[in-house]
Amino acid sequence: MIINTAPDKAKAKSLTEMAKITLDRLKETNKEKYPSNTLTDYYDIIRKLMEALNALDGVKIKGEGAHFQIIDYVCDKYKLHISTKQFIQDLRDYRNRISYEGFSVKESFIESNASKIEKIISLLLKLINEEQN
Repeated sequence: MIINTAPDKAKAKSLTEMAKITLDRLKETNKEKYPSNTLTDYYDIIRKLMEALNALDGVKIKGEGAHFQIIDYVCDKYKLHISTKQFIQDLRDYRNRISYEGFSVKESFIESNASKIEKIISLLLKLINEEQN
C-alpha cells in the first residue's frame, strides 16, 4: 500500500547512513566466503537506499508485498532500466529464500554480480544526493 506523507529528510539521511555503514562493513568482509550473507547485506543496502528516496519523495510503502512495490516504485519513478528492476527483484527473491527457506547462494553468484550490485548502489546514492540538493 502506497501512502503519501510529508517528505522526511531526517529519515532519508538516517537510512542512507545505515546503508553506508553496512556497505563499509561488507567491504571488510570476504564476500565470496559468505555469499548468502553478502547477498542479504547487498539487498538490505539497496532496500534502505530505495526507502530513503521514498522518504525524500514523501512516500511510504507498507503491507504485504511492500518490498516488491518499493522496487517497482523507485525503478519506475527514476526510470531505471527494466533489466535493473528485474535484477533487484531477483535479489529480493533470493534474500527471501535465504531468510525463509535456508537457500544458499553460490560463491560464483557474488563473484559474477558484485560489481553490478555496487553500480546500482552508487546510482541510488547519486539519486539521493540529487534529491537532497
